[in-house]
Amino acid sequence: MATAYLVDDVDPEDRVCLKDNDIYYAAQQDDMVDYFPTQTANSFPPSTEDEITETQIPQVSTPPHYGSISEIINNLGKSGEEVDPRLEQRVRDFKNARQRRVEKFGHEKPWGILGLYEHLASIRIDLEWAEDAAFRRDNNHPYLSWSDFNTKRKKGSNRPFFTYALLLICTVMLIVSFGVNGWKIEPLSVNPMVGPSAQTLLDLGAKQSALIVIEGEWWRIFTPMFLHAGIIHYGLNMMALWFVGAAIEKSHGVVNTAIAFIIAGIGGTVLSALFLPQYISVGASGGIFGFIGMCISDICVNWNLLFIKENEEDSGNRCRHFMVILWLLFDIIINCVIGLTPFIDNFTHLGGLIYGFLCGLCTIERLEVGFFGVATDGCTQFKNIAVRFSGLIVSVLLIVITTILLVESDGVSSTCNGCRYVSCVPFPPWTEDKFWHCDDCDQVSADAKKINTNSEYFDLLDLTCPNGQMESIDIIDEKVSDREVIRKNLPSYCRANCEVVFFSSQN
Repeated sequence: MATAYLVDDVDPEDRVCLKDNDIYYAAQQDDMVDYFPTQTANSFPPSTEDEITETQIPQVSTPPHYGSISEIINNLGKSGEEVDPRLEQRVRDFKNARQRRVEKFGHEKPWGILGLYEHLASIRIDLEWAEDAAFRRDNNHPYLSWSDFNTKRKKGSNRPFFTYALLLICTVMLIVSFGVNGWKIEPLSVNPMVGPSAQTLLDLGAKQSALIVIEGEWWRIFTPMFLHAGIIHYGLNMMALWFVGAAIEKSHGVVNTAIAFIIAGIGGTVLSALFLPQYISVGASGGIFGFIGMCISDICVNWNLLFIKENEEDSGNRCRHFMVILWLLFDIIINCVIGLTPFIDNFTHLGGLIYGFLCGLCTIERLEVGFFGVATDGCTQFKNIAVRFSGLIVSVLLIVITTILLVESDGVSSTCNGCRYVSCVPFPPWTEDKFWHCDDCDQVSADAKKINTNSEYFDLLDLTCPNGQMESIDIIDEKVSDREVIRKNLPSYCRANCEVVFFSSQN
């Protein structure tokens, strides 16, 4: 009597009972297409029963190696090209998952860093499903459809709880900052981000090197990550955190995400404190740029699998993927432009980007190309291990070195006065009446004097310039009697009368 093979893991209406010399497959109508490898019934172990109820699939050994995943996929279905059926099945699983995703969610849109990481995360999930399907075939485990696998990844412990916590903390601190500021919004000439005053931000933990080094308030290298300069700054950062942070946490887990955010945030703040000691800065941007750096390292580490050419007519999709990378670079440039405004620091941005990239090298899970039969020799494996450990070692060394340099500094002066223009540009440049300046005149002091004791007006102003030089300024013609008016005008007196408007290391 002929032996029949019955697949119990498929819905009853989709089951196919196969006899000798028939092709062994499951007739799925959705995402179960080509789940089982192509085999003939005679290739299975003999059975003493006329019908069995368990799937009989031989163990699949490691498929032969090829040059690249794109080469393998392009060879599928070509006449005269033989591809190992085990490898072919794995590639078909992956292509099937990609097809199901397009049918369910539509084509991905390359919306900057958001669209890019959504694409990377979807590729990773689909590869994991293909690997899971291969494991289940090899070990006779029940089949898990792509739809169920994708839904399972979005539920339970896979939720981005760390990202949610950051959103909550930053929101609470923004409300607190407005409360401490008397529920007032400073003029745009003081804070163009529509937010509180500099003193309020300092009271809540903003970065300023003098307070860190001289006063010993080292907690200020950590607290700026949860403060924001204003509503505009907060809105931009929270949007990026909601999409980018959540996508990274879903893909790489809460531990790796927290490590990247904290190291990038602290490392960027230390770098800022070293090069811009008098600059007051706040924001989660260092950690968010750490996420962007982590995304870049993910692209570099998994390039061959993340940008697969699935057929020779697929150049349009590859072009779309490269356009997404251009959008990523555009996002970085836009954030750096925003970093030229007061209280937002490009040294924190760029430092976070570097640290995030290095953290990504050592924490991101490398997608195994061996699953698709791509050869990896001993030299390649050693290089992968070296890259992983180098990211951790270099990031730790950089933080240690920059922290030591900060400790040994005076916390006031910078050996690179021109570096301030990396993080601040006077605007608008075409007029003397600017919204904000990038000097140290906001922190000068002066002594107002009355030469004529019978007059209600001040006659002379002894101004201490940022470099320590004293300037005597005649203000008798201005007829000023209010010290508060003089205090508000001190920056203007400084810029008009001081030869040096920056704190200098030669003080």
